[in-house]
Amino acid sequence: MLEPPAAAVLVEAFANTVDVEEASDEIATPAGLANWLTGRGLLNAPAEIPPDVHDSYVALRAGIREELGSHVGDTPDPELLAAADRVLAGHPVLVTSRGFLTPAAGLSAQRRPLAALAIAWSELVTTGDAARLKRCAEHTCGWAFWDVSKNRSRRWCSMKVCGNRNKTRSYASRKRQAT
Repeated sequence: MLEPPAAAVLVEAFANTVDVEEASDEIATPAGLANWLTGRGLLNAPAEIPPDVHDSYVALRAGIREELGSHVGDTPDPELLAAADRVLAGHPVLVTSRGFLTPAAGLSAQRRPLAALAIAWSELVTTGDAARLKRCAEHTCGWAFWDVSKNRSRRWCSMKVCGNRNKTRSYASRKRQAT
């Protein structure tokens, strides 16, 4: 089984801070965001996240989720992608002497994790691994997952649950049309 790189694990976890089925959002508030960042080791201690910084995280997550949805055939919302691009552009990174990306000096403690998320996403795009990170095609789910299929064709986070839901609906629709 193909193991996801660390960058994919981080981006997947960030995208999954919103749970469509449960109607919950781990980073809906600045305090929730601070707790999530601390739990991931991206922030040393819970800190107060200013509202504008919180908005940047939420915009980046929305843009990433839109992009992940495009990997299963959804048409992404260009406004959400543009908002995420603006967030990424506002968080400069540096290339180290060994060729690694690192957050630029001078970023606040609350913005450094945002730059780390941007770096993780950039690594996935650069290596082509971003295509393996997808958002479940079942819109009542929307869970981000790492596609381990050989030909990168997986569409659902779980064939047993979401794939079955989709195929059952399709079957029922065909059955109704036939009668």
